[in-house]
Amino acid sequence: MFSLPKLFTTLTLRNVARYSKKVPQPLRSKKPKSNKNSPQYFVDLRKIRTFGGRGGDGCISFLHLWANENAGPDGGDGGNGGHVILRASTDVKDLNHISAVLRADFGERGANKDCNGKNAAHKIILVPTGTIVKDIQGTVVADLNVDGTMFVAARGGAGGKGNHFFVTDTEQAPKISEYGAIGEDIEYKLEIRSMAHVGLIGLPNAGKSTLLRAISRARPKVAPYPFTTLKPHLGMIQYDDYEQIAVADLPGLIPDSHKNKGLGIQFLKHAERCTALLYVLDISCSEPWKHLETLQYELSQFSSELHTRPQVIVANKIDVAGCEENLATLQSNVNLPVIPVSAKYGTNLLDLLKQIRIIYDNSLQNVEEYENKR
Repeated sequence: MFSLPKLFTTLTLRNVARYSKKVPQPLRSKKPKSNKNSPQYFVDLRKIRTFGGRGGDGCISFLHLWANENAGPDGGDGGNGGHVILRASTDVKDLNHISAVLRADFGERGANKDCNGKNAAHKIILVPTGTIVKDIQGTVVADLNVDGTMFVAARGGAGGKGNHFFVTDTEQAPKISEYGAIGEDIEYKLEIRSMAHVGLIGLPNAGKSTLLRAISRARPKVAPYPFTTLKPHLGMIQYDDYEQIAVADLPGLIPDSHKNKGLGIQFLKHAERCTALLYVLDISCSEPWKHLETLQYELSQFSSELHTRPQVIVANKIDVAGCEENLATLQSNVNLPVIPVSAKYGTNLLDLLKQIRIIYDNSLQNVEEYENKR
């Protein structure tokens, strides 16, 4: 039986869904979740210190043959030290695998009989495509936005010359050589430009982690006390047209976060790397619309550009008795779409997943229109 290639099928289904105004349906994962207590968190910011490899020392040696005891200097040169290179790759998704200190190998020292030392291999570190490299002052020195792009973070030292290099007409037996040069020592800050398509933003204990568990296979920590999430967690939503959307569970936001209270600026930087924002509100609390005002105010104080991104309100915990009045008041006081859900019992999650897909498709269409204008 004739079958179309997978890529062609994906593009065809995507175009059919777009032009027929049909929203692709989310798929429920049939694979069971792991029972291991080792949840994986997402690292989108890393401070590193890079050391280039030191060059090998030159050798001082004189050749002694059975027929000529003074055959002359034969000290070889040292090998060059390795570089520390950052290379953009689609094979990695975050910076969790990168250690704080990156050292390249040293070059080998020279030997007698004019044997030069071996050059050290370069230390190549894979980073996600879209990684921004900044120096310690915050200046952008590299933007690795294309797969395969490389940036030399620290250059290795050159190998030292052996005494054979210093032979001249007037000095036939030099007894000097060079030490290998020391490699560069530079600090950088690595940041990922885009972390997820959708970010879950809310006050502590609003149910963000429970919601991410309900719509994906992610396993963030869930507990009945605030600040259970200290680092972002990422989950993937799968649809029947082979499309996948990344959703990030961000740490809880508190008042005056733009003044660096709580997780402060670190949290707000996570929100800046999401294409769309979902405000998760605890609808069972009194006056939940004030929580929305707090969230929007903190984001606006950090960056006014965040208000231009697609935004949706998720009214969580509708399973709690007596929340109908709060929900009606919230819907009448805000201009954003409000989707009431219960992450604990899975109520109305299908409508939320459809809305997420609509936001994702609109963002793709805006990107295509921008590229066509260029």
